[in-house]
Amino acid sequence: MGKKFSGVSQTMSRFRGWIQAGATLLTNLHLPNFLKGGIMYQIFPDRFCKSGKPHENVPNDRVLRDDWNGTPYYKPDANGHVWNNDYFGGDLEGIRSKLDYLEKLGVTCIYLNPIFESHENHRYNTANYRNVDPLLGTNEDFRVLCEDAEKHGISIILDGVFSHTGADSIYFNKFGRYDTVGAWQSTDSPYYSWYTFFGDHQYEAWWGIDTLPNVVETNPDYLNYICGDGGVLDYWISLGAAGYRLDVADELPDGFLDALRKCVKKNGEEKIVIGEVWEDASNKESYGVKRRYLLGDQLDSVMNYPFREAIINYIKGMDANTFKDWIMGILENYPKQTVDVLMNFVSTHDIERAINRFGGQNCDDKSKDWMAENWLSDAEYKRGKQLLKAAMVLQFFLPGVPSIYYGDEVGLQGWKDPFNRRCFPWGNEDEDLLEYTRELGILRKSSSVFVDGELEFLLTGNELLVFSRFHRNSGESVILILNRSEQTQHFSLHSDVLKNYALSNVASGICKENELVLPAYSYAALFALRTIDRKVEEEEADEEAKEAFDAKEDVTEDEYRDTYKDMD
Repeated sequence: MGKKFSGVSQTMSRFRGWIQAGATLLTNLHLPNFLKGGIMYQIFPDRFCKSGKPHENVPNDRVLRDDWNGTPYYKPDANGHVWNNDYFGGDLEGIRSKLDYLEKLGVTCIYLNPIFESHENHRYNTANYRNVDPLLGTNEDFRVLCEDAEKHGISIILDGVFSHTGADSIYFNKFGRYDTVGAWQSTDSPYYSWYTFFGDHQYEAWWGIDTLPNVVETNPDYLNYICGDGGVLDYWISLGAAGYRLDVADELPDGFLDALRKCVKKNGEEKIVIGEVWEDASNKESYGVKRRYLLGDQLDSVMNYPFREAIINYIKGMDANTFKDWIMGILENYPKQTVDVLMNFVSTHDIERAINRFGGQNCDDKSKDWMAENWLSDAEYKRGKQLLKAAMVLQFFLPGVPSIYYGDEVGLQGWKDPFNRRCFPWGNEDEDLLEYTRELGILRKSSSVFVDGELEFLLTGNELLVFSRFHRNSGESVILILNRSEQTQHFSLHSDVLKNYALSNVASGICKENELVLPAYSYAALFALRTIDRKVEEEEADEEAKEAFDAKEDVTEDEYRDTYKDMD
């Protein structure tokens, strides 16, 4: 047996220095400032707002709906295929007409679901990467939208769908719609090498869906078409795009992601790359490969699915300490720069809306017919709204950037695809929920701690959750108190959990004398100064580490060396 070591306080100080030194590998990584401290707003373009502007060159096989509030088509044809060919007429000009609305909501970034020419309303089956879909407008309309959005302090990012194209496209041309010779038609097609064929017109398709042929992303010609000088990425950035959200980023190989980032960043460090990754992106494996999304040469940020699941489960009753561990695990695993721009959401186009998940039944085992016909009852809507409000507190004030899925802020309902893509209910908004969302946005912009501040959990109780966002050097802090219970709760301003904070004033909430009164599912916010001395804090952490280490028995020299290797 080797000798047992003590003197852990000094060791832990050295260990902390080692960690900080290692972190310098990413210290100089610049992530876009336009997103930090901001609010993102996700728009499904066909369903947000229509301008009434006539559009040219619209294919005659599209169904143009005149019932804005109608139910999206969802029933399959005789062959079992859902064509998604009904359109409600939302367009880029309609979005531009609502920039004032979005600015008042506090929005600083619009994330647009695909806008490129396509022959299904979701537009994830790209027909031409260089054209705006004719029902949405023109390339010039997009340029003007970006230009006007900038005047409102709003940037626009695009949905990049690069793992597959549409079968009905200029590149594949399976149905002969285009004059070009597509890969389906001939081996002589300039696009043939983009795809993988086997047998008689059999080809590799995304998740086996034959309308979505996979591309070989690392094919030099395809890579150059998307990421080369003057390619697709460059073109849309030249028209005003601030970056891209990458669809199914885990299906894009490293070589493609490397090239994509280089292309985006050559247009300016303020351009952003966000990946769709459903798991912890720091230890993700896909197709047998350990991914390196967040090491500074691929993604700036990811869609924060782990936060979403943690938030929803906590609001629905998950143990508070489990919630804390879930959140802190992500924050410890991700680079600090990435944490500041994480895309925090509770609803998207791929999942049921949060108000439905909070207020209604579990829809996992429900039919499409049930989802089409089933609306929340008044009681279900009331409960869903209460819980959504509570969830939005966490969405807005935990590290990262809140992303509002269009309509969530006004009570738009929807189960799974396509019912989560109903049209925005202009004229029938839930004004109370809208005003609540605006107030969250105002509070978020009231302090720089929501830009890049640290997180500290102060109380993780069954009813009350208390946490702070703070700047360590200045001490500037905002303390959030959330009541996730159905009963009114009281919180003393003299509580011992606030011992390291000097309170300034109540920014939001009901204050009576020296206590906060929190009705069911409500919150309060306090401006404060964090007073704990950093040296004292480190000494306390060292002491805790020493106690934990000394509690272990028979620690050998080899074990010590393995644990604290390279600290010198």
